Amino acid sequence: MFSRSHDPIVAIATAPGRGAVGIVRVSGRDLASLVQVLCGRSLKAREASYLPFRANDGSIIDQGLALYFPSPHSYTGEDVLEFQAHGGPVVLQLLLARCLEVAAEVTASTGQPRLRGLRLAQPGEFTERAFHNDKIDLAQAEAIADLIDASTEAAARSASRSLAGEFSREIHGLRDALIHLRMLVEATLDFPEEEIDFLRKADAHGQLSKLEQDLAAVMQKARQGALLREGIRVVIAGQPNAGKSSLLNALAGAELAIVTPIEGTTRDKVQQTIQIDGVPLHVIDTAGLRESEDEVEKIGIARAWDEIKAADAVLFLHDLTRAHSQPYQLADAVIAQTLSQNLPARVPVVDVWNKVDTAHPAPHANGLRLSAKTGLGLDELRKKLLTLAGWQAAPEGLFIARARHVQALEHVQMHIKAATQHLAAKTQALDLLAEELRLGQNALNEITGEFTSDDLLGVIFSSFCIGK
Repeated sequence: MFSRSHDPIVAIATAPGRGAVGIVRVSGRDLASLVQVLCGRSLKAREASYLPFRANDGSIIDQGLALYFPSPHSYTGEDVLEFQAHGGPVVLQLLLARCLEVAAEVTASTGQPRLRGLRLAQPGEFTERAFHNDKIDLAQAEAIADLIDASTEAAARSASRSLAGEFSREIHGLRDALIHLRMLVEATLDFPEEEIDFLRKADAHGQLSKLEQDLAAVMQKARQGALLREGIRVVIAGQPNAGKSSLLNALAGAELAIVTPIEGTTRDKVQQTIQIDGVPLHVIDTAGLRESEDEVEKIGIARAWDEIKAADAVLFLHDLTRAHSQPYQLADAVIAQTLSQNLPARVPVVDVWNKVDTAHPAPHANGLRLSAKTGLGLDELRKKLLTLAGWQAAPEGLFIARARHVQALEHVQMHIKAATQHLAAKTQALDLLAEELRLGQNALNEITGEFTSDDLLGVIFSSFCIGK
């Protein structure tokens, strides 16, 4: 749980390690004394000043740029001070320690610390303060982390749109429509003696129907945005020597997994994230599934089943060169049955027949046919993976979204459907209709943070890096 205090905070805002430039960031109130001691003079607002950063004995820690952003025109909405120094970890630690040291020093005039309570920032605390000071809403705050973590160009562009407020504007549009409907229902409830049918005259049915359509459009974008952010887990499963490792290497375009003719070569999972049309797919190669007396291989097989159970999709790889072998067919049938028993119905299992370059397809070999060795059929498999992921051609203005956003929108949809049923009933239960609309609005507010528990905030911001 984050501290909600107004203590000034400080942190190194750049990634660990060496670099050309490193930044130490401070946020709080009345940073003038820190500026004066560390920089030797005051700073003009939003103007970079090149100067030495001094230690307690007057020696120079480093020379760099200092920038001062007075409240409320700053990232956090508080006074913000940034020191841009050379990016060595020792230099930045010295500068960080000097900030804390200055804050603890007592001024001769007042006998009080120069900057009372300055402490190290917790992960995400700068962005959390920006949220609490109404500089950004919660969806925009999450977009900052998503932009930093983006693994594809499409994800980065979508996160940038969310940060600019496109997703939030969509949510606010839905919320405003819900509020208007609530107003109509409340008016009907408050003035029954007037016998004025506010709902009929205002075409509440039509408004609710349009809201449902607009919600569906936003949900579609949100699902695509969540897919761009999170991708899907695709597990390659099958008997030993079916070509699972070769398929992973072919999809990744690199020799990641060891490939040999020896059965049981893969003993543990090998994972690689690949991009198909900007969608991240986390592809996992697993140990060959069979009965084994080898203790190490048995552990690998158990881990393979664990990965299969956690998959969003499974590629069941078959070997065409052994397709006519009855023992091979029986072993495949056992694996297929075990897959059906261990996987939820929502997880697709795709039959993929490998080694089409060295064997004639068996008559019963239904599914995709390819050669992991030559690349024949890989494009068709990539298209199939995008279909399994639920990806559609990205519409203009796609924004990044998270699983919690999609879940909240699904709750809104549920409440709107219930409201539609109450409105269509012969004996309209207006109090129930009003309640469903209220719950729908609350679900929308959870996305932007206007109706959010502190526990959720703690989970969200704790995933940020320190200094952001």
